[in-house]
Amino acid sequence: MSRVELMCPAKNWKSLKAMLGNADAVYFGIEILNMRMMADNFKLEELPKVVKFCHENNIQTYLTTNIIIYENEIETLAQVLDKAAAAEIDAVIVHDVGAIELAKERNLDFHISTQASISNSISAKYYESLGANRLILARELSLKQIKEIKLKLKKAEIETFVHGAQCTSISGRCYFSADVLESSEFSANRGKCIQPCRRSWIVTDDTGKSFIYDGVYFLNTKDLCMIEYIPQLIEANIDAFKIEGRMRDALYVEITSKCYREAIDSHYAGTFTEEKVKNWLKELNKVYNRGFSTGFYFGQPQVTEIERETSGNVSEFRKREIGRVLSYFRKKKAAKILLTWGQLKVGDEIIIMGIKTDTYLRQKISSLQIKKKVVTETPVASKDNRLTIGILVDIPVKENDRVYVLDKYSSNT
Repeated sequence: MSRVELMCPAKNWKSLKAMLGNADAVYFGIEILNMRMMADNFKLEELPKVVKFCHENNIQTYLTTNIIIYENEIETLAQVLDKAAAAEIDAVIVHDVGAIELAKERNLDFHISTQASISNSISAKYYESLGANRLILARELSLKQIKEIKLKLKKAEIETFVHGAQCTSISGRCYFSADVLESSEFSANRGKCIQPCRRSWIVTDDTGKSFIYDGVYFLNTKDLCMIEYIPQLIEANIDAFKIEGRMRDALYVEITSKCYREAIDSHYAGTFTEEKVKNWLKELNKVYNRGFSTGFYFGQPQVTEIERETSGNVSEFRKREIGRVLSYFRKKKAAKILLTWGQLKVGDEIIIMGIKTDTYLRQKISSLQIKKKVVTETPVASKDNRLTIGILVDIPVKENDRVYVLDKYSSNT
């Protein structure tokens, strides 16, 4: 049996760089015809460059074209698939039957999206008969049901989500957003969901007198997190594990991909332990999450798997901007940084990310200089006391790239 594939999300070049060394595959969209139209997304003309970069780093590339396709978009989709084929994309992710036919005409490998809600072996075998290389099963299946479907397939691989946001609706097939805004343009099925399920709501019964829900987030599902169950999922013969997160930043991509990479490798090496799971959960809690749940894997989710009190990120940690890059010295592999807040010490971890560039770097500080003098720590910087410091950096950075630390969050800071 081949090793399970770890598949990570990318919304831009920073995300791609963040997963290096961890991801086996990446899924991403371009600026049209994908389920995350509000993400940065790559441009169509960037496809060859994206694929080349990934293949040079042993990463498979999967292009998402899994929205509902309307009649006036068929020609556009055909052009996108032509570009994808020319760029030697490894597969496209689709669910519209028209998109399947267009992919087949171009001899493109295709994966059936979770949007198709494949929930039984008959549906799975139907898509397998159409030539699908992989089936991304409905999120509403238990591990037992997943095993049963896998056993009845002859050739097609199966893929399931292991981490990230979950929709209250069936596999994301939802019209709540479109209904709230009274426009099909903002349908989740078209990639422009405004996520009204993440808001607090007041709901009354038909008498209009008693409140059923009074200002709570009763549709706000917690994020999926299956890190502690990786051995069971691998033993179920699932072929690919997918991390959700094409709207999330590069730090999220790096930390989630690193944790799941370590968990997968630990299982195969026979070194998977509860202590490691605790450490992975600590790391995963440092990046954006709504609290963690096991979804439908072990049965129907309970009320406790809804985050009713808080909308958005419940992590105790936040990226805090502490400065910016002034210049980079290629020969010395060093950067001059304007420190505008806080204090840095040798051994501290920093994150450097571009605002208008593709820079992404997370590393520990190995050396510090102030006015060419080596120091082990800096004075405390503030708005009125900015410092210029020198550090060694692992990769090239650019002027005006921002410098961050990951801090415990406080509403007072």
